[in-house]
Amino acid sequence: MPEPLDARERRELCDLFGDLGPSAPTLCEGWATLDLAAHLVVRERSPLAAPGILFGGPFERVLERATGKAVARGYDHLVEQVRNGPPLGPFAVPVIRGIVNLNEYAVHHEDVRRANGLRPRTDRADLQAALWRLLRRGAGLQLRRVDGATVRLTSPASGDRAVDHVVVGRTGPEVTLTGAPLELVLYLFGRRRAAQVDVTGAPEARAILAQARLGI
Repeated sequence: MPEPLDARERRELCDLFGDLGPSAPTLCEGWATLDLAAHLVVRERSPLAAPGILFGGPFERVLERATGKAVARGYDHLVEQVRNGPPLGPFAVPVIRGIVNLNEYAVHHEDVRRANGLRPRTDRADLQAALWRLLRRGAGLQLRRVDGATVRLTSPASGDRAVDHVVVGRTGPEVTLTGAPLELVLYLFGRRRAAQVDVTGAPEARAILAQARLGI
């Protein structure tokens, strides 16, 4: 049976963690690899702290305590916990793994790769096709704060992707983002500078997109 894509991204990220050590940079502002590993552990193993990742505010103190405890366990222990996967809970459910975890680990894998000079991956057709399917379903959520412009995502069709456009919003001037699915995912998750995406379209639409906060 083929290895699930989210599991492959997790395994390869953990291999990279091991190669680079705890002090390597990432694309996450202010985070080294140690901080990113701690984030992944808290996300999957500290249900009381996890809301702080999404909502902040009153949950931040719980998140900070859980993160501090995770860091205190040491880098090797954290990487091994990430490698072992989530315990019983929502992140162990196959449907959630195939949607939420695939995006999470694909993005964070690239956070580490690109911050350390590794080239973009262009040889993963199965990953690209899976991420395109997720974009078709989830791009509206990630672009929901783009107010007053239509956003078109365009990617070269390959594999089982018969459709190569996703349109979010039907009013206002249009801006087009063109790139491989992984690059588009990175862009929508806020890695605009690192993502290899061409942005074209009406100047006013491009300005609206540039000022909007993207992601979950």
